Amino acid sequence: MKGKFSISQTIMYILLSLWALTTLFPFVWVVNNSFKPRNLIITDTFAPAAGDKFTMANYTLAFKRINIGGAYLRSLIVSVSVMAAVVLLAGLAAYALARYQFKGRALLDSLIVASMMFPVFCTIIPVFTMQKSWGIASSGHAGLSLLSTALPQIAGNLTFAIIILRGYIRGLPIDLEESAYLEGCSAIQIFFKIIVPIAKPSFATVAIFSFLWSYNDLFTQMFFLRSKAEFTITRLLNELTSMEGTNYGLMAAAVTLVVIPVLIVYIFLQKYIIKGMTAGALKG
Repeated sequence: MKGKFSISQTIMYILLSLWALTTLFPFVWVVNNSFKPRNLIITDTFAPAAGDKFTMANYTLAFKRINIGGAYLRSLIVSVSVMAAVVLLAGLAAYALARYQFKGRALLDSLIVASMMFPVFCTIIPVFTMQKSWGIASSGHAGLSLLSTALPQIAGNLTFAIIILRGYIRGLPIDLEESAYLEGCSAIQIFFKIIVPIAKPSFATVAIFSFLWSYNDLFTQMFFLRSKAEFTITRLLNELTSMEGTNYGLMAAAVTLVVIPVLIVYIFLQKYIIKGMTAGALKG
């Protein structure tokens, strides 16, 4: 009788465990040092933050001096708005492309895929100029600045979202939709009452990735968020060195606060990410 693990599997798991340790160690090191007095971070950097080496001063300073709470709120406003807009717009577009035949559909499909070849670096200047002409970029108004940040992120995430959702919807049986249509349901009703519940894993995947990409998108935020009153958490972290000098304790606390929400999302929603990505890839 064969054992549960072969020699090759054992070696593979050992190598993967070692790789995981090298990946996790920098984060653990940062979290540990975020609870130390700033003078101990350099002199006793690997010692655990315990006893007289433990302090919450870095986190207290982060919320008081640099208004990290306000930056968190602005990040949440932008990221949730981007997520909701992408899920709705991409879902409707994917449903139309997957279920309806219309003139120019093939061309539209090709344009959607082709748009992935143009990175944000190529379009950011024209987008900024266009939004400035609208009066929302560099307006000095925090709400408009957040809107100007969200719009390019929505546009940038739509292509990926449409491709994932279209592939999943194409693989769904059409019988339920036909029955609902015969019962008098409109296309919008069919989409929200049948397609969305059935394709929940794929919609969850799109929502998660859209939120995380928006949350971590420093490049776009660098262009559209110029004043401290407009900074999101990622933009604030980028400015922390110039604002606070070499306060490594504060920097470690800020990095921890930025990364923890991302880890929480991945830990609790990873099953939706894997399931949605796999289903979208296979059913396309």
